[in-house]
Amino acid sequence: MKSKKRKPTRSKFTVLKQICNLIPGHLVKKISRETGAEGKARSFSSWSHVVSMIFAQISRSIGLNDVCDSLQIHSGELSQIRGAKPPSRNGLSHANKCRTADMAEKLFWRVLEHLENSSPQFSRGKLPKGLFRFKRNIHIIDSTTIELVANCMDWAKHRRRKAAAKTHMRLDMESLLPRFAIVDTAKHNDNLRARELCAGLKDGEIIIFDRAYNDFDHLMDLDKRGVQWVGRWKKRTVCEVIDTKETSGDIIKDELVVLNNELVVRRITAWVEVDGKWREMIFVTNNREWSAQTVCDLYKARWQIEVFFKQIKQTLKLADFLGHSANAVKWQVWTALLVYVLLRFLSRMSAWTHSFTRIFAVVRASLWTRIDLFGFLKMLCGTAGGSFRNLARPEQAYFPGF
Repeated sequence: MKSKKRKPTRSKFTVLKQICNLIPGHLVKKISRETGAEGKARSFSSWSHVVSMIFAQISRSIGLNDVCDSLQIHSGELSQIRGAKPPSRNGLSHANKCRTADMAEKLFWRVLEHLENSSPQFSRGKLPKGLFRFKRNIHIIDSTTIELVANCMDWAKHRRRKAAAKTHMRLDMESLLPRFAIVDTAKHNDNLRARELCAGLKDGEIIIFDRAYNDFDHLMDLDKRGVQWVGRWKKRTVCEVIDTKETSGDIIKDELVVLNNELVVRRITAWVEVDGKWREMIFVTNNREWSAQTVCDLYKARWQIEVFFKQIKQTLKLADFLGHSANAVKWQVWTALLVYVLLRFLSRMSAWTHSFTRIFAVVRASLWTRIDLFGFLKMLCGTAGGSFRNLARPEQAYFPGF
């Protein structure tokens, strides 16, 4: 006897509307008034603009015509999303250029705050293996470069024939959600943004970073504020060794050193396995109580932010852009982060245990379908239980240029 296949439950709303309904109804108009964005494109409302950009991200549209034509074909279903209207090509281009990207940035942070308040479990997760004992917030900071076209984006040039934007991010290691972000050109060194990224850290919290953020004046300031930090040792750094501890296993050296600005730190040299090969790495921290292995484990967990960047760059629309202006690029980057948070919320609430790439593919394939999205995701997952941790595939290749 053949077993009957389960079919997804029908819904009155399309999948795109169910995703957009996660954004509070009053929020876009309120932020639009606060930032003065509503008057920049009166014939094309802020809400229609946000919905169009969300659609462009999820559908991975190849250009302005693709976005506008697709939304025009589905104008009936689109109008049911709180009266959103399909844009014209010039209308969407003008809105991306003239409507301030501060609106998209504020919308991202307000939606994230709303989702965390409405479902507190959304902001909870599990720390990587070996770090469960930490009962304090652990943050990771890093940046990712997004290549742009140099001959039509002069504002982003940072070399003779190259142009790029850069996103600086502070990520919560437990929830894998952004806590602070800056979208800027790539010409500035990472350590110039370190103070802004760490401004909100509190006494007792932990921050992890790579060598690019080594600014010793800033590290001393973090130490005075009671923030614990772990990073990589920068070559040719002048220091004086004042104490050495006994080591064992993969730990080669565990030293207490004084830097040239009178900052006392631990310098730990250890064997680390990278891509099946053992390499010698040097770590630095201001904590004198942790074991040397704990310091190595903390830095190893920094890979989580690399996975985060790979997820958004491989799935969302960040390889090519709908506009050439700085404002248009920022709109697209902030909308990509917004879509990431909305999909992460869907995966958390439906107990999704597969990869982020797969939930993106499922949503993309069913945008105009009228099915119950939460129930459909639970059905695909196979179970509504289990532990939550978005699985990633870091071995996948980047798109060309990333």
